[in-house]
Amino acid sequence: MTRKQRYQYILDYFRKEKPEVTSELQFTTPFQLLVATILSAQCTDKRINEVTPALFSRFPDAQTMAIADEGEILQLISSVSYPNSKARHLLAMAQMLVSEFNGVVPSDPSMLVRLPGVGRKTANVVQAVAFGKATMAVDTHVFRVSRRLGLVRKTDDTPLKVEKELMRHIPEEDVPRAHHWLLLHGRYVCTSRAPHCDKCEFQDFCPKLMENDKLGR
Repeated sequence: MTRKQRYQYILDYFRKEKPEVTSELQFTTPFQLLVATILSAQCTDKRINEVTPALFSRFPDAQTMAIADEGEILQLISSVSYPNSKARHLLAMAQMLVSEFNGVVPSDPSMLVRLPGVGRKTANVVQAVAFGKATMAVDTHVFRVSRRLGLVRKTDDTPLKVEKELMRHIPEEDVPRAHHWLLLHGRYVCTSRAPHCDKCEFQDFCPKLMENDKLGR
């Protein structure tokens, strides 16, 4: 199977089976999505969704968070990974939003990555989910699944290389959904350890499975 055929089969499957898909993070505004995405780094969405209701109730927007006490933010997010640095980033991010963007989350990626705690992956998530832009956020799940399924070359060994290769092959209209398709496939089927290959629709042509290397190592 050529790489082009591989993309066609996988995308056709997801288009049919999961035509409507979005982030599992719970939010109501672009600001809340940004906060939740910053918090989700090296942490599960399930944990973040347990934390954000109280956080958003207390600080629903940039204006309220910008004047918060860092200790109060820390207390509300204490159960997530790296809470101290994330509390610091959230406060600084909200303050910059207020001082430079009138409290509005920018859609421009060059502006987004200026915000404390926001890297390329987070910026791409916000652009795709909040603003519907064709950006591909490569997290650990997308990175792993893309390599295991042979969607990228073996030399595509960094998130940026994987992102560029996926963007070359996935039609622009599919890109925002494709991030979630690959992420959810990695989260629930093609897991890091002990992947559920028997539940995978792509096992007949999975390179890693054929190599008898289910963990992709």
